Amino acid sequence: MIQPAPINPLQPNERFMRLALAQARYAYEQGEVPVGAVIVYEGRVIGEGYNQREMLNDPTAHAEMIAITQAAQVLESWRLLDCTLYVTLEPCPMCAGALVQARLPNIVYGTTDPKGGACHTLYQITNDPRLNHRCTVIGGLLQEECAFLLQEFFAEQRAKGKK
Repeated sequence: MIQPAPINPLQPNERFMRLALAQARYAYEQGEVPVGAVIVYEGRVIGEGYNQREMLNDPTAHAEMIAITQAAQVLESWRLLDCTLYVTLEPCPMCAGALVQARLPNIVYGTTDPKGGACHTLYQITNDPRLNHRCTVIGGLLQEECAFLLQEFFAEQRAKGKK
């Protein structure tokens, strides 16, 4: 039997970003800002999440935070070593800080966040040499699809007089 080639954690994998997009679409259906995330360890998803701030009335219920919690439970460790996060939107300062604290080495995101991005756009928390850990960050995987979903959601919200 031929074994599949191992996934290189530094090489963006479209399949996992599509799983994150599916999470984002679920958030959209729930009336949440459509951001989705998956965390991969040894080629399998061990954590997934979508924004649930409105549903849970919790400002920390971002997709990344939910995926981090699930992944830590699966690994039975707060250290997410050898993992890769795939997320549809560049992480915010809170999530970027949590990713550094979790020692997660690899982040792949879809589209930048010009108002809150903390990996490349506004801040570089994940690569700040003053912190005890740094992440390899790759942006732009399926960027157009990730951006379109957010644009569509916010256009719909503005049309309804919300957000």
